[in-house]
Amino acid sequence: MAEPAPVQSLDCAAGSIPRQVFESTEPVLLRGLVSGWPAVAGCGGSIPDAAGYLSQFWREEPVTVYAGDSSIEGRFFYNEDFTGFNFIAGKATLPQVFAKLAEPEREERLTTLYIGSTPIDKWMPGFRTQNDVQLPTDDALASFWLGNRTRVSAHYDFPDNVACVVAGERRFTLFPPEQIGNLYVGPIDKTPSGQAISLVDLKNPDFERFPKFAEAIKHARTALLAPGDAIFIPSMWWHHVESREPFNMLINYWWCNSPSFMGSPTNALMHAILALRDLPPRQRELWQGVFDHYVFSADESVYEHIPEPGRGCLAPLDETKAKQLHADLLNRLKM
Repeated sequence: MAEPAPVQSLDCAAGSIPRQVFESTEPVLLRGLVSGWPAVAGCGGSIPDAAGYLSQFWREEPVTVYAGDSSIEGRFFYNEDFTGFNFIAGKATLPQVFAKLAEPEREERLTTLYIGSTPIDKWMPGFRTQNDVQLPTDDALASFWLGNRTRVSAHYDFPDNVACVVAGERRFTLFPPEQIGNLYVGPIDKTPSGQAISLVDLKNPDFERFPKFAEAIKHARTALLAPGDAIFIPSMWWHHVESREPFNMLINYWWCNSPSFMGSPTNALMHAILALRDLPPRQRELWQGVFDHYVFSADESVYEHIPEPGRGCLAPLDETKAKQLHADLLNRLKM
């Protein structure tokens, strides 16, 4: 398998992200962005050292922990017939997780441990007073990811993303959004962690079963992040993440450039599957034109011929109009 091209890189050891990064349509490796964080120094030694540093912040409230046995080789995925998953989920406190990570030999079913996408302000309040980054928004969602050697299959997120490595080494392999057809995406209504994933095992791709993946690799990017490094991942870029050390920790920030009152595109996609996908081909083609007119190519010409009081949802939405449209949709779905 050919090695993907490297992600473009910037030296950000001064601790700030250049403004042009947030306008990039490509991933950007931000070398040294958080190298000055006390957390990077505090978590960079042994697992007990990391536990000691983080203990000043954590609450006693349990977090969700995912665990798998040695057979999954760190890859969180489906079971053989896709009726479930190859891991279990449970609750534990962070001290309990660290105690288990520090054991030289864990029980078989707990070989791989992983805490994913957990809001840091709730479970480790005060962490961001010492460790934070400046973003173009004040309402980014900050989460932490913690565990041992794991592999998260390629998936996309709707928000823009800055991911910062606190401990361990992480390899990101990224694919442009237009490669979706070459990634062999799994179910969208039953997923390991909320997002649809590529079914291709990047560590050992089966090109006989997934031949189009060879084309995806030609367009892929890769970046190896050390503690203190970060990466900007634009909205909708697919990314596979491999955590490579006995202890790894990452902080990420998600934010959207659209107003919070807008609905979820994923919800719209699932409703379109329900209402449109299985129509006869001719009707589906006609509705494609309707969507292009009202959504993908929409401009003032869609509504300018209608007197302003009667334009409804065709005119640009504000929060009040969005709430009314949401209520109308709920009523229609009940019928």
